[in-house]
Amino acid sequence: MAARKPFLLRIDPEVLTALQRWAGDELRSVNGQIEFVLRRALQREGRFPGREKQPAGAGAPGTAPSERPPSTDSAAAAEEAGS
Repeated sequence: MAARKPFLLRIDPEVLTALQRWAGDELRSVNGQIEFVLRRALQREGRFPGREKQPAGAGAPGTAPSERPPSTDSAAAAEEAGS
């Protein structure tokens, strides 16, 4: 495992509360959740070393469907509505 570098982060209390809740839901530490979110954003934007930019609307590899943006496909919308 690569060495970890300590980093001080100043963050809005509401953002921290939301991150704490999300981290708990995902069974991660807050630090782990922040790193997860940052890695996913870097991959999506093609800024993670050795990774290509993700197409718009595509979830990061290994993300659950609940973590992906909602579909604008009418068939998918009808299925979600129970039609």
